[in-house]
Amino acid sequence: MKLIKLDAIDSTNEFLKGISHKEALENFTVVTAENQTKGKGQMGAVWNSEVGKNLIMSVLIKDFMTDINEIFNLNIAVSLAVIEALKKNAIPDLSIKWPNDILSANKKIGGILIENSIKSDGTILSIVGLGLNVNQTNFEGLPKASSLAVVTGKEFNKEVLLLDIVAHLEKNVDESTHNPALLRQQFVDLLYKKGVPMPFTNSKDEKFMGMIQGISTIGKLQVLLEDDSVAEFDIKEIQMLY
Repeated sequence: MKLIKLDAIDSTNEFLKGISHKEALENFTVVTAENQTKGKGQMGAVWNSEVGKNLIMSVLIKDFMTDINEIFNLNIAVSLAVIEALKKNAIPDLSIKWPNDILSANKKIGGILIENSIKSDGTILSIVGLGLNVNQTNFEGLPKASSLAVVTGKEFNKEVLLLDIVAHLEKNVDESTHNPALLRQQFVDLLYKKGVPMPFTNSKDEKFMGMIQGISTIGKLQVLLEDDSVAEFDIKEIQMLY
């Protein structure tokens, strides 16, 4: 694993994407930064991090997928890698808020952003971005955010966490090529509020009740509705109200 450490950068995802276009990087090359000025979240959201306190990293993954319909398998592999590393550090009440937020109890401690590009030969190159709140303790104005330090009362070594996450990610990527169904079930079992009646809103701002059942083969969220039908939603089509 090649590790590139930066003091400050606009976005580790953009930096890694840029150098991957200029040179042949080894698989699982990692870029990490102490400060990220233009961090991105899902659907264009801005992700801010206190300087030096959190784990900001991006990982290059190639030679994993040949079918665009397998893209969510990488999401599963990454989410489970983070959960596995955090479990080793006794982080309590871990779950995955679909599609890619990492929660401890009801608070978000991490977020994943995966950007895929299809090359001219049909191969898919993925940049996996992870922001994990580690030693930051001030979340003023962010009532749904927390960190490893807040939930455990102690500080963590960010590089040890990074190496552990990447090790689990390599294992999961390999496992996903042989037994994707096993990882998929592990992901479903960790879904936040699975099987619990919850309020949702759709893309038309219409509120409704439903229960998360699982995910489809391409990663859409399956929700049991009040009429006993099961509907599938993409990321921009549904939001849980909690």
